[in-house]
Amino acid sequence: MKLSQLLAALPDFTICPIPESANPFTTPGTTPPVTATAEDLSNLPPIDIAGITADSRQVGTGTLFVAYPGVSLDGHQFIAEALQKGAAAIICEDESLISNPMLSGFDSKPVIRVLDGREALAYLAAAWYNFPARRLRMIGITGTDGKTTTTSFLYHILRAAGQPVGMINTVNAVIGDDILETGLHTTTPDAPDIQRFLAQMVAAGMDTCLLEVTSHGLAHHRVTACDFDAAIVTNITHEHLDLHGSVDAYRAAKARLFESLATTFDKGFPRAAILNCDDWSFAYLKEKLAPAQTNWIGYSLTEHPQASFTAHHISCRPDKTSFTVRGAGQEFEVETTLVGDYNVSNCLAATTAAIGLWGASPEAVQQGVAALAGIPGRMERIAAGQPFLAIVDFAHTPNALRRSLAAARRLSSGRVIAVFGCAGLRDIEKRTIMGRIAAELADLTIITAEDPRTENLEAIINETAQAMIVRGAIEEKTFWRMPDRGRAIYEAVQLARPDDVVIVLGKGHEQSMCFGNIEHPWDDRQAMQAALKGEPLLTLPTA
Repeated sequence: MKLSQLLAALPDFTICPIPESANPFTTPGTTPPVTATAEDLSNLPPIDIAGITADSRQVGTGTLFVAYPGVSLDGHQFIAEALQKGAAAIICEDESLISNPMLSGFDSKPVIRVLDGREALAYLAAAWYNFPARRLRMIGITGTDGKTTTTSFLYHILRAAGQPVGMINTVNAVIGDDILETGLHTTTPDAPDIQRFLAQMVAAGMDTCLLEVTSHGLAHHRVTACDFDAAIVTNITHEHLDLHGSVDAYRAAKARLFESLATTFDKGFPRAAILNCDDWSFAYLKEKLAPAQTNWIGYSLTEHPQASFTAHHISCRPDKTSFTVRGAGQEFEVETTLVGDYNVSNCLAATTAAIGLWGASPEAVQQGVAALAGIPGRMERIAAGQPFLAIVDFAHTPNALRRSLAAARRLSSGRVIAVFGCAGLRDIEKRTIMGRIAAELADLTIITAEDPRTENLEAIINETAQAMIVRGAIEEKTFWRMPDRGRAIYEAVQLARPDDVVIVLGKGHEQSMCFGNIEHPWDDRQAMQAALKGEPLLTLPTA
């Protein structure tokens, strides 16, 4: 593909030849990018682009390298390396770095300055794959908790209804019969990966994509150029304040998905939002939708006056959950093997979308809900013949921790033994909140590591421990500090008696844990299996 074709997809940019002094469009650091004209693009040499990347390690001859400030590294630092490896052109935010003497000899390579490198990368990736989202009905599912479960419920319902549907969530991407991994840690995949998955869906004959959307994905433009037709919210609770700064800013980040419905590429599908009338985000999101007159459909576990779909006769048992759906002039019962009353809300959100957006039948809803046997790392039971329940769950937010511990309490008549930690370089406020919740809802707790990254692990654990002490927990009697997660899971199993529940929270399906800047292989499910066999999994740096 020609460079000029790719640049035509960008909302704004300037072309800055090396050296900087020759730049006819802008004075470095003083003038924002402006939209280039057709003449600007036509004057570019016919440069062939062999690929697009923001990772200098992946640069080869003919690559378009996109540089922007990252979380821990600044891509501008690698421009020289990219050029030396054969990059055909550079996209960057700060062309003042182009005057680096190391770049002498590369003055024939065009440098394009953009206001936001992440946004540019998303549009470039979409153009590279010929804008696949414009050939799919795009549904975005967001929220603090329950996104993966809701996405999976809706996927199975639409499959039961005969819809050719693909799914991208934080566990994997499902395209036809192919299941593809989406990364080590839960998050929305990077923009080039998303666009590649979407292109594969188009090639496989899919007409709908369900895309789980995190606040990081929205803030970092990973889902920019996805042209959403509809959006679903599960809830918005305390999380990711390290990135957003406040709950209000976090809520505003989530709202960007719903605001985008007003400006998305028109594919002829009705644009609509599925809102949770029981959540505090309801009034806020409804107001955000009003200016563009975007339609919305509400769902509720109560008799909320603005809910079109409601749940009744909810029954939560240790092995299944059932309830009655009322909506669209219909009433029918659904049953799922997923436990916990919070999954009623997730299931109802998916049901509301399936009926409200596709007109799915009650039979399709019932079949689809029943077809979802479980989700990796979500209240996943690990059985090895032990006389107590062993569960691995992804709960890593205060709200999710509360709900998971409450669900564990209902699963057995014995004690609830919890193992969890809080991540480093992330929202520090939740360390105290989660300590309080554990003190209230768990009988015994072991505080351990969860991706400490470059923070001091003992200091992280201490913040949670102090919160537990304030709430009446007694160290070495009702809670313990155990930095090594493998040892913590083993000791929890050793504490368990018949009818107890041992629940390990925070990592779920994830396949690694970060210490310093290194991702070490780790799986809570494997650690639980080892502990049930009588041996701790001692593979982390803390072992």
